[in-house]
Order: sequence, then structure tokens, then C-alpha cells
Amino acid sequence: GVTANSKTYDGTSTATLGGSASLSAGVVASEDVTLGGTPVATFDSKTVGTAKPVAVTGYALAGADSGNYTLSQPTGLTADITPLALSVTGVTANSKPYDGTSTATLNGSAALSPGAVGLDDVTLGGTPTATFDSKNIGTGKPVTVAGYALAGADSGNYALSQPAGLTADITPAGLTVTGIT
Repeated sequence: GVTANSKTYDGTSTATLGGSASLSAGVVASEDVTLGGTPVATFDSKTVGTAKPVAVTGYALAGADSGNYTLSQPTGLTADITPLALSVTGVTANSKPYDGTSTATLNGSAALSPGAVGLDDVTLGGTPTATFDSKNIGTGKPVTVAGYALAGADSGNYALSQPAGLTADITPAGLTVTGIT
């Protein structure tokens, strides 16, 4: 009756249990035997993965007749550890005069939010590029960013979202009439 719960990466191998623990058939009728103890569940490692083995300890028998029985801890439990979502923050898009391209530039210092867990080796790198939704002039034009990447030994435990919600303006290019006298 016990299951292991999946979780988002938190830098630990601690697992939690779901379901309702009970003793399987085998207790002789009218004997005083109950299930007690404090169960502890642990993933095989702290890293992200699917169907990761979960070990359980800590269940114990209680009751006047419990000495007549042996208890096996739950086995065969698995659950997932999913990547922790990180976002790139701290950057803005720069406005520009019309130049016939949709290329945008960024300003600010990129940072990870909420940040790596504990002392995990995770850094922000990559080669970011920014692009307006079109080359045409406009106010509050959406800017899409791509190219940021995670690096470091523990980066596989995280999922990165590029900066979102950025806007900037493309203003009209100034033209001057020349060649007349």
C-alpha cells in the first residue's frame, strides 16, 4: 500500500511516501500485531532521473505478539526526480532606430533565478541572441532571446528558461533631403 512520490530536484536524495501502509495477509487472527515505526525513504542518488529506485527503512512491528513475526520493508518502489526550473533574469532589451533588421541587443547582467541549490556547480553561459518580432518600427515590440545555457557539473539537474517578456522600441530612421540648392 505504499508508493514513492516524485519530486523536483532539491539537492537531496530524500524521498517521501504516499499511500497507506498496511501489513499484508499473514497475521494470525486475534493476535496483537500492528505496523508502526517511522519510515524513511531515500532515492538512490540526488540527481535527476526517471523511475529512480527508492529504498525504505524504519517500519517496525508493534503489539504484544509482534515477536512472532518478521517484517520486510517495502521494495520495488520507484519515482522521478525532475529538473529544477531556473530562469534568466537581469537583462533588458535595448531600443534602436530602424536599420532593416530584426536584430536586437541586450543590456544588464544576466543571473539565474531562483539560483542553484546549495553548493551545486551551475553557471550561466552560452551566447545569447535577441530578436525583435519583425524589422518594422513599433513601440513595445516583443523581443525573443535564445542562446543562454547552463554549464557545470550539476547543470543536468536544472532546466533553463530564456528571458521572457522583454520589449523594446524600433524608432523611425531619420532621413535628410540632400542634393538641392
